[in-house]
Amino acid sequence: MSYKVHIKNMVCPRCISAVSNILQELKIPYSSIKLGEVELTKSLSVENKNKFSKALQDIGFSLINDRRSQLIEQMKTLVVDKIYYSSEDLNIKWTDFISEKLRLDYKYLSSLFSSVESITFEQYIINQKIERVKELIVYDELTLSEIAFKLNYSSVAYLSNQFKKVTGMTPTQFKNNRDKNRKSLDEF
Repeated sequence: MSYKVHIKNMVCPRCISAVSNILQELKIPYSSIKLGEVELTKSLSVENKNKFSKALQDIGFSLINDRRSQLIEQMKTLVVDKIYYSSEDLNIKWTDFISEKLRLDYKYLSSLFSSVESITFEQYIINQKIERVKELIVYDELTLSEIAFKLNYSSVAYLSNQFKKVTGMTPTQFKNNRDKNRKSLDEF
């Protein structure tokens, strides 16, 4: 039997490595780690749970104990994983994708997200896409057209309009700006 533990602020492959190191250091057996979640091979004793929680907090993570917070963290993780790390097409319908992955009604999930995070889930997705656009602009390896295609924007104009609405500047202004004002993923 396996036991799932949910962890807040795991947003990148290095986070997985950091949590793996903690588990190995504490000699806590696990079968898998993915963004936001660890599958343990046995339940944690109170002492080990406290040690694990403290070690996670020391590096900016935290255990998620209540179901609502777990769902919200899972929603965030699915978005980050899809936008930043998936090689699959981003041409998806987010409502279907999220409800299918979490096996819950999208209206419920969206309402839960909004009530806790103080922004809509749709705005969270837009913010993540814009941060990804910023990252790709900074890398300077793709044209704006290629970035728009990669992130499933219908046109460069639509991407530019959304970018300006969120950041207050055009992608070109952002590119020419020395202070890139990017947020780390765990700030969302």
